[in-house]
Amino acid sequence: MTRHASTCLAFVIALSVTSARLDARQDHSSHSDALGSVHFETSCSAVVNPTLTRAVALLHSFGYEEARRAFEDAAARDERCAMAHWGIAMTWWHPLWAPPTKAELTSGHQAATKAKTIGGRTPRERAYIEAIGLFYDGAETTSHQVRAVAYRERMMRVASEFKDDVEASIFYALSLLATASPGDASFANQKRAAEILNRISRDQPDHPGVVHYVIHAFDYPRLASEALPAARAYAKIAPASPHALHMPTHIFTRLGLWQESITGNLVSARTARELVARTHPGATSFDGLHALDYLVYAYLQIDDQDKARAAADESAAARRFDEPNFAAGYAIAAIPARLALERHDWKAAAALEAPALDLPWQQFPYALAITPFAQAVGAARIGQPARARAALESIRTIQRQLTTTPVPGPYDWAGQVESMRLAASAWVSRSDGRNDEALTQAGAAAELEEKVGKHPVTPGPVLPARELLGDLLLELDRPGEALKAFESSLMESPNRFNSLAGAALAAVRSGQRDKAADYYRTLLEQVDKESKRPEVRDARAFLNRQ
Repeated sequence: MTRHASTCLAFVIALSVTSARLDARQDHSSHSDALGSVHFETSCSAVVNPTLTRAVALLHSFGYEEARRAFEDAAARDERCAMAHWGIAMTWWHPLWAPPTKAELTSGHQAATKAKTIGGRTPRERAYIEAIGLFYDGAETTSHQVRAVAYRERMMRVASEFKDDVEASIFYALSLLATASPGDASFANQKRAAEILNRISRDQPDHPGVVHYVIHAFDYPRLASEALPAARAYAKIAPASPHALHMPTHIFTRLGLWQESITGNLVSARTARELVARTHPGATSFDGLHALDYLVYAYLQIDDQDKARAAADESAAARRFDEPNFAAGYAIAAIPARLALERHDWKAAAALEAPALDLPWQQFPYALAITPFAQAVGAARIGQPARARAALESIRTIQRQLTTTPVPGPYDWAGQVESMRLAASAWVSRSDGRNDEALTQAGAAAELEEKVGKHPVTPGPVLPARELLGDLLLELDRPGEALKAFESSLMESPNRFNSLAGAALAAVRSGQRDKAADYYRTLLEQVDKESKRPEVRDARAFLNRQ
C-alpha cells in the first residue's frame, strides 16, 4: 500500500466514525449555529471572541458575505481587534473560486492594511496578518498566482512556528489547494493537503474546514471515491451553510451517484433561498443557482425531464442576485444549454439565445462561450451551416480574448473554451462532409478537455468532448472506436446517460452483446421509470430479447 493510499484509508476511517457519530446526533445547536466545531483563539475582547469563532466557521464553508458581516460586527465592538480586520480581508479572497475583482482587491487590501496598522497582540496574530498582507500587496504589478503562492509559503511557516494552532494548518492546506497546478497529474498539492487534514481529523472530526477541503482535494475522477465519507459527513457537520449542503454533491457527481446529488442540491438550493430572503429580499442566491446547475445535470442523467425543466425555469426567473459573481453567470448560461444538449434536442440548442441579464460578464467571459457552443453543435446537427459557423466564430472570439487577457488564477479557461471550439468545429466539419478533419478536431477537443480538467463551478462539460467523439465515430460507422471513446468518457464521468447509451449501442454494433447488456442494465437501473427516451426503449427491447 502506498503512502498516499494509507493516508486516504486513515481519512476514510476517521470520517466514517464521524459520520456515524453525526447520524446519532440530533441537536446541532452547540456547534456554532450548525456550522461545525471551530476553535479560534484571539487576543480580542472576550465579548467578541464567539463572533470571531462563528465568522471563521463561516469562512471555512465559504459563507464569505455572512462571515464578513460577523467580522465587521466584531471590529465595531472592539476597535483594537486586529484579527477582525484580518478576517474581513480573508473574505474578499475566494481561494478556490474566481480570483478577486479589482474592487474586491481594493477592499481586501484596505482590511489587511487596517489589521497591520492596529497590530496583532501576539506573534501568531501578527503572522496571520502578515500572510494575508502578502496576498494583497502589489496586486497592481504582481500576478494573482505569485501572490497566492507567497501567502501559501507564509502560512506554511505559520503552521510550522505554531504547531499547536490547528487553524494555521487548515488554512495552509487550503492554500495548497488554491495553488495546485491543474496540469499536475501527480496531485502533489492535493495529497499534501489531505495528509494535513487527515492528521487534524483525528482530534477535530467535526471541523467544517477539514471535511470541506478534503472534498476539494479529492474532487478528481481518480480520487473521488476516497472523499465519499467526507462528503456524507460535511452536510451533517454544517447544515446551516448552503455551500456545505451542496459541496458533497461534487463527489456524488464525480461518482455518478445521482440520487444523492439530487437530494443534496435540493436542500442546498432551499437553504440558499431562505438565507437570501433574509439578507437580500427579492434577489436570487448565487449559491442557489450553483446548486441548480448541479441539480439539472443530475436530473438529466436519470432522465427526469419534468424536474430538470422545473429547476431550469427557476434559474431562468432570476433577475437580481445577492452576488452577481462567476457562479451565478456560469449557471445562468449552462443550465439552458444542458437542457437542450443532454436531451439531443438539436433544434432547441441551435435556437438558444445569449443571456440578457445585467451581469459583469467581462469578469467571466468563458461563461458566454457556452451558448454559442450549444448553438454551433445544434445547428450543425440539423443542417444549418451558416448559423453554426456564426456561433463558431463567437466561440473563437471569446477564446482569443481569454488568450490575450487570461483570467487570473491557475485554471486554464482559454484552454477549456478552446476545447469547446474544437468540439463544435468537429460537427461543423462533419456537416460539410469533411469527416477526417472532423475526427481530428473531435480527438483534439477530447484530449485538451481532459488535460485542462473540470473547474469546480461546473458539474461537468455541457457535453463531454470524448462523448461527442463517440457520437461522431458511431455516425461514421466505426463502432469499435466509438465504444472506446464512450468508455473513456465514463471513466471521467461515471453513469452519464448519453455515454452509457452510446457505449451500449456501440457494443451492439461491434458485436459485443454481453457488454451491451451490461451498459443497458446500468442505464435502466438509474433512469426514471417514466422515461420515454428512445435510448431507454432500445435498452428495454434489447434486454427483453436476451
